[in-house]
Amino acid sequence: MIEIVPYSPAHADGVVDVILPIQQSEFGIPITLEGQPDLRNIPGFYQQGRGNFWVALDGGLPVGTIGLLDIGANQAALRKMFVKASHRGGGNGVARHLLETLLEWCRTCDVHDVFLGTTAKFLAAHRFYEKNGFREIARADLPASFPVMAVDSKFYCRAP
Repeated sequence: MIEIVPYSPAHADGVVDVILPIQQSEFGIPITLEGQPDLRNIPGFYQQGRGNFWVALDGGLPVGTIGLLDIGANQAALRKMFVKASHRGGGNGVARHLLETLLEWCRTCDVHDVFLGTTAKFLAAHRFYEKNGFREIARADLPASFPVMAVDSKFYCRAP
């Protein structure tokens, strides 16, 4: 059974083991752990203000992640949403449960808008976000406080 829990330091290695192989091997993105300082300090980066970070566990092992970065003005950035290939698809519902957890947190914490950036390579992610109420927006429509990543080329927004 899948359990969604807030990140704790005990999840540190498992989170990296979920994210890096997807970025590097599946999608060929030339990114390293050193190039993602947020992954080395999840509490200090995500678990501040209205932000948080969750881990999907299957039998106690991390199989998915999702982060919410408080960017001010009752707005947040969805970051680091990754699900291991073995746990993707509607049958498992891992991605949906992670997103529902994040959106419920946003409603509780009075976050009005959730923004995200993604690479053009993540086609399944685009379909997932669109199916779950996100609308594509132009980069120019992002708030100035939104942290655009070098690989981001598509942007989305939704109200929780």
